[in-house]
Amino acid sequence: MPLLSISQISKSFHNRALFDRIAFSVEEGDRIALIGGNGAGKTTLFHIVEGKVAPDEGTVIRHGRVIIGYLSQSMEDDDNGKSPLKSREILDLEERILRLESQLSHANPEETASLLSEYGRATAEYEAKGGYDFEQRMLEVLSGLGLTSEDLARPVTSLSGGERMRVALARLIVQRPDLLLLDEPTNHLDTGAMEWLEDYLKKYPGAVMLISHDRYFIDRTSTRILELENATIKEYRGNYSDYVRQKEQFIRDSRQAIAQLEREVARQAEVTQTLLSHRKMTSYHAREKVVAKLSDKLKAEKSKLSGGPMRMNFTFVPEKREGDPDRILLRTKGLSKSYSDTPLFSDLALEIKASDKYVLCGPNGCGKTTLLSVLLGQITDFEGDVIISSTAEFGYMGQFVPFEDESRELLDELLSRAELTETEGRNLLARFGFRDIDVFKKISVLSGGERSRLYLCCLLQESPDVLFLDEPTNHLDIPSREILENALADYTGAILAVSHDRYFIEKCAAKIYGFINGTVRTYSNYAEYRFAAKSAESVSPRTSAERTPNEKKLPVKATAQESTESKGINRAKERQKAAQKKERVRAIERQIEEQEQEKIRLELSFSKDTPPETYAEYAQLDIDLAALYDELIRLSEDE
Repeated sequence: MPLLSISQISKSFHNRALFDRIAFSVEEGDRIALIGGNGAGKTTLFHIVEGKVAPDEGTVIRHGRVIIGYLSQSMEDDDNGKSPLKSREILDLEERILRLESQLSHANPEETASLLSEYGRATAEYEAKGGYDFEQRMLEVLSGLGLTSEDLARPVTSLSGGERMRVALARLIVQRPDLLLLDEPTNHLDTGAMEWLEDYLKKYPGAVMLISHDRYFIDRTSTRILELENATIKEYRGNYSDYVRQKEQFIRDSRQAIAQLEREVARQAEVTQTLLSHRKMTSYHAREKVVAKLSDKLKAEKSKLSGGPMRMNFTFVPEKREGDPDRILLRTKGLSKSYSDTPLFSDLALEIKASDKYVLCGPNGCGKTTLLSVLLGQITDFEGDVIISSTAEFGYMGQFVPFEDESRELLDELLSRAELTETEGRNLLARFGFRDIDVFKKISVLSGGERSRLYLCCLLQESPDVLFLDEPTNHLDIPSREILENALADYTGAILAVSHDRYFIEKCAAKIYGFINGTVRTYSNYAEYRFAAKSAESVSPRTSAERTPNEKKLPVKATAQESTESKGINRAKERQKAAQKKERVRAIERQIEEQEQEKIRLELSFSKDTPPETYAEYAQLDIDLAALYDELIRLSEDE
């Protein structure tokens, strides 16, 4: 059943068409990822779906009483400035109920009836909005998103941008709208929180529509892809990996059709010239019309393959480097670093050879960027040794890229840092997405993504022996990320990168340096690292001594009376929590029994005629069962 229908929507800004009569629908249970280059109009389309922006043409149809919840990148939220655990709406209802209770206690008989009626409506609305268990559900969601109980004791206004984003996301999830619109929901989330959100969205009872540059996140959560390109929408079934395969097939088919049309246009043009030379004017003019129609068709086919105006398109010509590819460029011995008496890493032995490609992985605040700064000599307050080859040259790109002269034009910046002619410089900038008059832009007006592309363009011309990259895919759209990955895969020097982009990690890293509880070890791939990290979390939960520098413990002051009351409340909460745990265990056991029976049924149905969808269903069932058993074991261990 459709929840929402978009019918022939068009929208333009400053004479630029964002959408040209696009149409699609959102069905119950859909998991849709909206993808496209930066500036394609994805967020504007969300605003149209939400009802905040009106289309120039077309209609948005909500079927029935569909409730839409929207999480924006700018974290527009009804922050109450007080507890993160309650929304403005819930607080207003609570104040209204308390006011009515106070009025009822002093009301005369004539007023009581109307006050009771209003009180009934208020409590019914409070219950309908989940007010009675809103706080408990917020605690569960925020715990999954990585906020501690100490974080939740602080007022919203004291939280960081990332923490406030998590609160806004949790409030939206707890309200359970029919359609969730999530614009870059993984911003500010570390890997553990992203994995929790992925699992939650897969089980969410409503429909989900999301915008994200995190391809791994899209892969794990989406069943439909809508690609916004050249003001049109094209739909692909499946997740991101399925989209890539279908897109490649579409491109191959389109190129084949274009080649055939080009041959036919050339043949028909030749025939037309022959008719003209034989003075067969009637046939000549008729053939001219055929050539014109074929040329229009050819133009239309070519337009399907044209990319957006700011797509990066560059490759490395693999450079031959002299010397032994296994020579050691950098090595550390017993390297340790603390921050305000909190150890980040200790006794680190790291080695980078001339052809190594490593990625540093770990949660926010574990010390990845600090380690890069130590290796680059930007931080000198550490213990241990950093040994660097005297002949090695290093290049570095941080999360925020600086330029000495912000008033300089892009072309001038590149030419000042590389021995290139103006034509060569303009061609190079074009491959990084800066075309025509864009090369004369001032650096000061560039967006974050444009600054990163310009900095990379300049940096790679220096061809350093080791590239140090701190979150290099930040601010880049998906096409630009993929081209960057292909380029780095061909780069003949060594790379040491910090990244949360799991697609980037799997494509570019030969090995992982993984941070787990203050230790750094090597792993052959990202999956191996995450398995080790999860195992460590289940064995040894984080203590106060292991908190990151940003997680400061708040002082606690309480009177004897407050302490007694607090203990009573805590005991009640513990009993409630124990009851909820037992109920959850019973529910898991029922689910396991049902799914085991379903698994047996599927196994008995397998034959040579079994469709692929049945095997996919069986594989997903196996994954779900494993997750249920893991949760059951965890709950049993907690007792």
